[in-house]
Amino acid sequence: MGWRDALTRVLTGGETQQRSFPDPAIPTNGSLGYGSAGLARVDNVTAMRNSAVWACLSLRAGLMSSFPIEVYTDRKGQDLLTTTPPVLVSPGGVRWSARRWMYASQVDLDRAGNAFGLVKQFSNLKTERWPLGVPARIELCQLGDVKVRRNEQNELRYNIAGKDYDERFVWHETAYDVAGLDVGLSPVAAAAYALQGYLSAQQFALDWFSGSGMPAAHLKNVTKTLNPNEAAGVKSRYLASVKAGDVFVTGNDWELKPMAAVTAQNEFINTMQYGVPDIARFFGCPADLIDGAVAGASITYANLSQRNLQFLITKLGPAVGGRQDALSTLTPSTRFVRLNTATLLSLDHLQQAQLDALHVKSRLRLPHEIRARDNLAPYTAADLQEFEDLFGVPGSGAGDGASPVPAEPTGAAA
Repeated sequence: MGWRDALTRVLTGGETQQRSFPDPAIPTNGSLGYGSAGLARVDNVTAMRNSAVWACLSLRAGLMSSFPIEVYTDRKGQDLLTTTPPVLVSPGGVRWSARRWMYASQVDLDRAGNAFGLVKQFSNLKTERWPLGVPARIELCQLGDVKVRRNEQNELRYNIAGKDYDERFVWHETAYDVAGLDVGLSPVAAAAYALQGYLSAQQFALDWFSGSGMPAAHLKNVTKTLNPNEAAGVKSRYLASVKAGDVFVTGNDWELKPMAAVTAQNEFINTMQYGVPDIARFFGCPADLIDGAVAGASITYANLSQRNLQFLITKLGPAVGGRQDALSTLTPSTRFVRLNTATLLSLDHLQQAQLDALHVKSRLRLPHEIRARDNLAPYTAADLQEFEDLFGVPGSGAGDGASPVPAEPTGAAA
């Protein structure tokens, strides 16, 4: 049974597959081998020629890699920020910062449902997941170099660039998981038909407008029928003139009619336009965020923060949670990783000032905490005195619009 049949049975609730990749192994690079009948071949490389795919991957990976990696520990019910281990500062070595590593691995997760890396160094900390030691350096692998299967002993095995490894030496993150498979599903494979139509339309447009798909012009003799030799001679004369930018001169027996391509142009535009939202849905990215929304279909948000919050909750949030779980395996069992998504929800200056004022007034924040966030030193005595000189004593009603609240009298008659 081929891998397509195996995958189909898993997706349709058929027989449970004990082997993740029956021979031949399911290609983790998303290639389906399509390319016959004039359709474009779709794999993880050709898919990125689609601007919508590129924009989706770039947006999601760019945001994911911009979230600071923070490590916390639970002490008496309170999450306390602790030191980030070196493997989460430069996971792939000195030349691979956490930002680059997160970006590259997120692109693989979003386009293929899997990200692989070889563990090059181990730390002294051992866990159930990492019996040889928690990885101290992980070098990411190209998707096309990796094959995954279970052996006769039901052990998960990885073949990377022709060499076999067991799971103790391999970093493997998955996305779009389904029961019965040890690998994530590939959005590129799922979107293959939509991508084929898009890429094939691009190729057709190139062929058409370069003249190789359809004749660029129709040159007709209106007085007689030409034999093949005469037709070839006229064609040569015409091509020699137009290629040199010269004038093609004829008598009243010739009629030149450029081929009408308006219909084909319209179909091409429609295919490119309406293919973008479909592709964006496969890659978990709203079409309007990649400037691909269809004309006439729009959603209005009160502000940018509201739009980003909706995107974080419905699209990017699950991916953030998955990455946090995976990265937490690189820390002791008492610690866990959080990706700080606050940068995605940043407010404009006015909104932030209003929120800060509300927090201070409601006694949820202290002024020095807000100043520390803005990289400002705490107030000095001179600063506080200057405020009093300008606005009066707080609560006195002088200058700040606030009036002191009189104490409720005691012993008053009911």
